[in-house]
Amino acid sequence: MATADTHSTARLEDVAALANVSLATASKALHGKPRVSEDTRERVMEAARQLNYSPNKLAQSLASGRSGTIGLVTSDLQGRFSTPILIGAENELRAQSTSVLLANARGDDALERSHVEKLLSLKVDGLLIVQRETNPRPSLGRDWGVPLVYVYGPSTDINDCSVTCDNVDAGRMAVNHLISCGRNRIAIIGGDETYTASTDRTKGALEALAEVGLEPTGPIRYGRWDENWGRAATRLLLDQGVKFDAVACQSDQLARGCIDALKSQHLRIPEDVAVIGHDNWDVLTKSSRPPLTSIDNETELIGRKAARYLMDAINGQPHHGTEYLPCRLIQRESTLPLD
Repeated sequence: MATADTHSTARLEDVAALANVSLATASKALHGKPRVSEDTRERVMEAARQLNYSPNKLAQSLASGRSGTIGLVTSDLQGRFSTPILIGAENELRAQSTSVLLANARGDDALERSHVEKLLSLKVDGLLIVQRETNPRPSLGRDWGVPLVYVYGPSTDINDCSVTCDNVDAGRMAVNHLISCGRNRIAIIGGDETYTASTDRTKGALEALAEVGLEPTGPIRYGRWDENWGRAATRLLLDQGVKFDAVACQSDQLARGCIDALKSQHLRIPEDVAVIGHDNWDVLTKSSRPPLTSIDNETELIGRKAARYLMDAINGQPHHGTEYLPCRLIQRESTLPLD
């Protein structure tokens, strides 16, 4: 791709030239039209971002009958999962010259519906409905006159479009990583069992263990998603004389508590016990000693993909069902391989 020159106001012709595509292809890619490959679309979007390209919104609106705005309703504006989702969605929509109107429902179903109605009165072209957790949620229905896409917390209606992370595969990924580090006595500390994130991660972990003829070391116990439960669950394993060389914790908070309990018994991490967390929460993983290996939910990617699917629906190509995006392993010093 050529080098961007952003000293003057960018035109569509400049975006096409930088992306090395035709004017028509650049226009189709920017407006989510069909018959454009994913690679080409990404190249055009990147060119538009580099050039800070912004088409004439008034002309677009008059020509298309659309407002060029999207409504985004989140259940948790300050949440560490919601925020990167919002960033990913906004980046994708901005690249398509679409503005975002944000509303915070604060986990209140009635307030969520009220926000949806208000955003529709402002003539948004579509709605992203973002949850703070991955538990399935009731559908808002399809009688709103614009498409909806559910993000992180999938709709229970298979005819809706939802995007979330694959927690079953994440549980499998955590255990496979510990096995690859030479560990074969793996304990599991679960989070709140009322969350599908916890039960799904357990399911994946058990599948990975079974594939190599192993079972969890010690009982799998569930509790709050916090350091106190991580410490308490680890102490239970130690007090009961369970012999383990690794612990798969279903959140980074649990892992931090686990590490505290292990250190209090003069056990070394990872030499004596390897520990892996989940969520890749920087404030915990990077300040942990040693730095904590974790599974990243790829929430920013979830936001981008959901926004792209919403634009597809606005352009007459709706998606249906739930797409589970793979998580990503971030290895740090708490799970180094055995010598």
